[in-house]
Amino acid sequence: MPTIRTDLAHCVATRVIRRERKGSSSPVVAETTDGARFVKLHGASQGTAPLVAEIIVGELADAIGLSVPERSFVELPTGIPSDDQNDELRDLLDRSMGTNLGFALLEGGRDLTASEFGSANLVTAARVLWLDILVQNLDRTPRNANLMMRRGTIWLIDHGACLPFQHDWSSVTESHPGRGYDIEGHVFGWASPVLGDVHAQCAPLLTREVLRAAAQPVPDAWIGGDATRRREGFAAFLWKRLVAMERSFNAPEGA
Repeated sequence: MPTIRTDLAHCVATRVIRRERKGSSSPVVAETTDGARFVKLHGASQGTAPLVAEIIVGELADAIGLSVPERSFVELPTGIPSDDQNDELRDLLDRSMGTNLGFALLEGGRDLTASEFGSANLVTAARVLWLDILVQNLDRTPRNANLMMRRGTIWLIDHGACLPFQHDWSSVTESHPGRGYDIEGHVFGWASPVLGDVHAQCAPLLTREVLRAAAQPVPDAWIGGDATRRREGFAAFLWKRLVAMERSFNAPEGA
């Protein structure tokens, strides 16, 4: 059974080393009391929803044996020094004082190349595809694969676009968890013939208890509204989606 935890480690940032240019969330690399961390900031224009998705999806990926960078909370103190003197970055740092989300740096890692998408290990590729179907990942396309290779292992990064339903809870209906997913547009869409087998292996690992625990580390201030109810909402949605996936993968051909 997966290890269930209810909190993430905490550390304090002491200096911002640089901005990362990838994506639109303006993450930074910061020196902390626990070493260098890649940090996504709560004051970025997308708000805290991507950070919520990062925590929950990271926990689920851990539970089914996929490699994701270790997450931790990184506290940014007021007036933290920065090697990058850009005024816009300073404004972002000032808006992000307090708790942010850090990731272990994948030293020596590199982006997976397009030529490697089709030659990845079948089991790994199918598990990544299965997870992305579950969490409705809008990325993981050839244009934006968010996959890295490090020491022969594929690592999953950047899950801020997952769990899109959280952006408008009022529009979520009973049928929403059963919505389809663009498998053909996924970098590992070619692994879809074994999704039924992967589902049989992975779904039992994501019990209701595990789904609930995945949302427990999310700070109340990030999750918004009635935080307890929202956490239950994430677990309930994902459970219903697992049930819908079960029906889909076990449906007779042509049904």
